[in-house]
Amino acid sequence: MEKKKNKMSVFQLTILTAINMMGSGIIMLPTNLAQVGTMSILSWLVTAGGSMALAYVFAQCGMFSRNSGGMGGYAEYSYGKSGSFMANYTYGVSLLIANAAIAISAVGYASVFLGVSLSPIAVALCTIMVLWLATILNFGGAKITGQISSVTVWGVIIPVVLLTVLGWFWFSGKLYVNSWNPNNMPFFSAVGKSISITLWAFLGLESASANMDVVDNPKKNVPIACMAATIGVGIIYIVSTNVMAGIVPNAKLLQSNAPFGLVFSTMFNPVVGNIVIGLMVLSCFGSLLGWQFTIAEVFKSSAVEGYFPKIFSKVTKTGTPVAGMIIITIIQTLLSLMTISPSLSKQFNLLVNLAVVTNVIPYLLSMGAISVILKSENVPDKKVKIINIVALIASLYSLYAIYSSGFEPIVGGALVTFAGWTLYGFVSYRFDLKKDYVTTDIKS
Repeated sequence: MEKKKNKMSVFQLTILTAINMMGSGIIMLPTNLAQVGTMSILSWLVTAGGSMALAYVFAQCGMFSRNSGGMGGYAEYSYGKSGSFMANYTYGVSLLIANAAIAISAVGYASVFLGVSLSPIAVALCTIMVLWLATILNFGGAKITGQISSVTVWGVIIPVVLLTVLGWFWFSGKLYVNSWNPNNMPFFSAVGKSISITLWAFLGLESASANMDVVDNPKKNVPIACMAATIGVGIIYIVSTNVMAGIVPNAKLLQSNAPFGLVFSTMFNPVVGNIVIGLMVLSCFGSLLGWQFTIAEVFKSSAVEGYFPKIFSKVTKTGTPVAGMIIITIIQTLLSLMTISPSLSKQFNLLVNLAVVTNVIPYLLSMGAISVILKSENVPDKKVKIINIVALIASLYSLYAIYSSGFEPIVGGALVTFAGWTLYGFVSYRFDLKKDYVTTDIKS
């Protein structure tokens, strides 16, 4: 019964999934999109379509897969233990990197809120403090994490909803049109550049699947949470960022470290703008809290499968992998120190670009496994064909997103992936490979 009490409800999982996407992704989104201009709305249409396709297939995976462990369990259907390992490994690495980036964005917003200027070393030390605070708050278990996330998500929902509803009174169609392509970028280059930016905002749509082991009735609730969170967040992103582009000049957005504070200062006054910045800091920290819990669950499920060291699978009475959380945060501490850069934005971008590429790899493995998952559950052929078409669209979008991320992130992601194959070789002895070979010989 105690274990049941610490399970998330479908509402809490939906909120956790939504804040995993929105809590940090939207905070710097307007500034990043200003690099392209308002024509980035075309990228939104591509990304929203690709993300919905991904979310739909993940919902089907959650509904029909008999394997636990999220994307690693899905990948195993088509790619065996090695594919399952690679899905868990690349996803785990991407979250290690991404969570450090989220912590950095929280520190950046907080510095604006407090009106202080931080040196590169100070940024790193504050980032480490934020990471450890988020980890410690997760010690209470899944239920407490869900409850905290249910509160902090309002830090982003309230300003964004107000902007979406009231912002139109300050909206200038002329300003919006003049910001269409301020840097005169070629059409496909501009769309491609903002594809990677918008993808970062949607990363986290799969976190409902990653947390399937700690939610009530996962077969039913994981698909609901995945689709509901993606649809809701997509609408919020598109409307809020585009109305903002018609209120604040593109050049000011491009230079801002707190774009939502800037737009509310423009609409009302600096005091209101500062309140919004404070709410965004709260939301960003809530996002980090959810992601720190999610990565611990990914490492725990990987350890249970035999991919990662057993210490990551050890849990407390509340089912919380505290030991794993501590080790993960130590690694993130070292990562924060290793990536100290002259400016906060450079350190943020350095981490984000690599996180995007490594995060998409388990997406592709999951999309490739859906056909086998459906056939193993005797799903009607007509429905299988429809889902396979959606999975193909999602895969093409994922590949295009990797391509749009740029040369250096692709190389870095490739090196991480290649290293994963070597690491799998060191743990592959734990699986009954000899039995597989014997079975293959008998069949042949």
